[in-house]
Amino acid sequence: MPQRDGALSPEFWSRSSMAAALATCDMAVIVEEVRLARGWSQGELARIVGYSQSWVSRVVNGQQSLTVDQVREVAERLEVPIHLLRFARATAPGRGAEPTRRREFGRVVAAAAVTLPAMAAMSVDIDENTAAALRAITGSQRRLDAMAPARDLAGAAASHLDLITTTLERSGRTPYAPQIAAAASEAAGFTAWLHNDMGDAGSARHHYRASIAYARRAHNSLLTAYMVGSLAAFEIDSGDPELGLSLTREAGRHLGPDAHPTARAWLACVRALGHSSIGAAAAASRDIALAEAGVNRRDNTDPPWPWVFAFDQAKVAGYRALTGVRLRRPHDARTAFREAFDGAGPAGKQGAVLQVELASAHADAGDVDEAFRLATEALGVGVRMRSERVIGRVRRFRRAYRGPRARSVREFDERLPELLSGS
Repeated sequence: MPQRDGALSPEFWSRSSMAAALATCDMAVIVEEVRLARGWSQGELARIVGYSQSWVSRVVNGQQSLTVDQVREVAERLEVPIHLLRFARATAPGRGAEPTRRREFGRVVAAAAVTLPAMAAMSVDIDENTAAALRAITGSQRRLDAMAPARDLAGAAASHLDLITTTLERSGRTPYAPQIAAAASEAAGFTAWLHNDMGDAGSARHHYRASIAYARRAHNSLLTAYMVGSLAAFEIDSGDPELGLSLTREAGRHLGPDAHPTARAWLACVRALGHSSIGAAAAASRDIALAEAGVNRRDNTDPPWPWVFAFDQAKVAGYRALTGVRLRRPHDARTAFREAFDGAGPAGKQGAVLQVELASAHADAGDVDEAFRLATEALGVGVRMRSERVIGRVRRFRRAYRGPRARSVREFDERLPELLSGS
């Protein structure tokens, strides 16, 4: 029955449909769900929120863009728990009417808020939509990772993982348990990625292992291969390529011979990184050739979950460039980097990591000024985004450099303490 008076129950806000709407800041769904739960007509709803009925109708039908301030205002008047949206920071004067032209902004803001400890304490109704709603939150957090420091996301990611694991335990032997376990695997893998970016290798390993355990609990061989392969890439990146290669073999056993081309091409590239890290040039070249053949296959359709993007020639070229750096083949590496980026420079934290790799290729080729220009730019990104992973890569690059102490090198050395200290 409609509930016209009093606060709506916690169960209402944690229902899978509402959790998904909160995770994507879908105000059309939120407003309509509240209206139905209260038993209001559209006219009554319009009076409550203080807008015209036609405006409310356009919102419900997804035809009306809301400003950030309007989202906050409507949420407060409908008594949406404000911590679920976390529009707590006041808008600067003169900017309150800036439209949210892309729903993505609202999605990532909501994703950061919907996983607070208060949410984790809620009881989630378990049905066929639960796993999708939980995965939607992780997906929003993953998109936010491109523009936010990992330290700012780690708390929300941990709370969300707690929520999923609690929900998984409650799911028992229901038919929904495997899908929820898969959602837990993805969330644990993302949490591992955040800890890696923060320079906490121990916690990253712990969460990668948890992600593998959840994937096995989900009885999903493709997801298991993805998580084992992600741990392999982490170990190779951390300086243990032999262990990483052993893990790629385990991941390959989970994939099987008939896996999607994206999965096989990606794993071949991870193997190539491992082989190039131990100087096995022929094996690395074979792996890259296998990846290139995979991405050119006609059946290389949209990637399967949990892969997000198609694994195309540009992605393989990026890995070919990385193997060239490790094999001290700077000219091959620089050619491959140009092919990978096609004139557009890499962006964000991952882009900064690649810039350091490109800087190494330039340094090996004797182009010192360009090498240290790239390293300086990458360091700036690492400091701004508080990414220990990026900062560590830059420092490693500087320690490995043994070339002439050119002016660009001296300027870099002078700026390094200033950037790291924030002075």
